[in-house]
Amino acid sequence: MKRVRRWLPSFLLVLPSIILVGIFVYDFIGKTVFTSLIRVKTKSGRIKAPGGWENYSQLLADNRYQHAMWNLLVLTVVFVAGTMIFGLLWALLLEKGVTGEGFFRSVFLFPMAVSFVAAGVIWRWLLSPAKDGQATGLNQLFVHLGMPGLQSSWYSSGKFNMAAMAVPAIWQLSGYIMALFLAGFRGISEDQREAARVDGASEFKLYWNVLFPQLSPIALSALIIVGHMSMKMFDLIYAMAGQSSYTAEVPATLMWTQMFQLNNPTAAAANATILLVIVAVVVVPYLIYTNRTEKGGR
Repeated sequence: MKRVRRWLPSFLLVLPSIILVGIFVYDFIGKTVFTSLIRVKTKSGRIKAPGGWENYSQLLADNRYQHAMWNLLVLTVVFVAGTMIFGLLWALLLEKGVTGEGFFRSVFLFPMAVSFVAAGVIWRWLLSPAKDGQATGLNQLFVHLGMPGLQSSWYSSGKFNMAAMAVPAIWQLSGYIMALFLAGFRGISEDQREAARVDGASEFKLYWNVLFPQLSPIALSALIIVGHMSMKMFDLIYAMAGQSSYTAEVPATLMWTQMFQLNNPTAAAANATILLVIVAVVVVPYLIYTNRTEKGGR
């Protein structure tokens, strides 16, 4: 009875949150998975979705879905690499104590205050695929500078076109990664730096052997955060490429097309479930690792 009295008030405190999460998260997930497995037959007798796991095999065999997954892979690799590299470089710059650090920190963090939709509208103009006489944005700049050969179709064509789509996302999120790394640098005591210098370590060895290893948990967290953000990115791509752009299509935008244009909720649900599994494969091991690390540190 004493145990019940001890944990009951805490349980009642979090009970509303548990109910809300159960309804608006796990209930929706369950309904999505159920929808992805149903058999759909049109009024004319044509089987639109065979039902069961065949719905997934049908989706995975679809060329349009494979194209969307390839675009997602390119977007994720470039986005994650870009944010990590620029975030670390900016953190190193500020960690060295440059003049006007507060100003530069604000400049680097400001893009985070801009919504993906607003950024997409701006970058849609900057990365316009129009060339020569109709060129705008960066292509127009290249023409004025006498370097028309640098004009590009950007995200509108090419096998690796989604690398261009990652540019505005890198612009927006690099400041966030910078803040994570900078907090990590500032959390390392000056005594460790001085001890390494006394032992004869150069600045390069100081960072490589002393500071960077201690930032590995932060780097892992940053990788997980930006990685799962790229997988569910919709608003930026929608604002830049439009609702029916095949060349810039990723599973998230394809899901919208399947649901509202093709009127195929079963395929959209299967698409969403696959995305959920991919995100879970990335995030859940990280959560388990973090939980074990925290328990081990107590």
